[in-house]
Amino acid sequence: MSKAIKDPERHKERMQKIKSHVDKRIAKAQEDKGTFVLLTGNGKGKSSSALGMVARALGHGMKIGVVQFLKGEWNTGEIDFFKKQDGIQWEIMSAGFTWETQNRESDIASSQQAWEKAAAMLLDPSIDLVVLDELTYLLHYEYLDEDPVLQALMNRPESQHLVVTGRGASDALVELADTVSEIKEVKHAFKRGIKAQKGLEF
Repeated sequence: MSKAIKDPERHKERMQKIKSHVDKRIAKAQEDKGTFVLLTGNGKGKSSSALGMVARALGHGMKIGVVQFLKGEWNTGEIDFFKKQDGIQWEIMSAGFTWETQNRESDIASSQQAWEKAAAMLLDPSIDLVVLDELTYLLHYEYLDEDPVLQALMNRPESQHLVVTGRGASDALVELADTVSEIKEVKHAFKRGIKAQKGLEF
């Protein structure tokens, strides 16, 4: 049943109550600190959302660090664009997806090398925003030990913002994050026989 109220006075009263509630919450939310955003779920758009935040932060003149796990040597529009911008450090894990390498030892070694770059960013107070794209997979497959990763996320500089993306985020990541968005798949063009499109998927 719709929650819409057709009576103008009742509608106004309801909206005033909602506004009062929101205003009180905004008034309490005065803490200025680095925020941890976790983007998970099976739907498309997690990395795209994170890169939107990168663009926004660059617009504010902020310094950015991005590590893309599991992307391999894909030639994508975002890499070509963002690498041309000042104030951004962009790192890509040397190996591609796990089903392409089919070598667990190699995947673990590549994961650890990429994580070392991420860990260095998380220690650098000059970096305003760190994006760890597809990090959840490395924890799910146990290519990385989760405890040291969580410690690094918790111990980053107080003002540093963090975005982590990937399916199947662990309970510990969900608990640690300040904001969690779960992106649900309703439809995907690939399942209708449409291949990945330039400008949308890469």
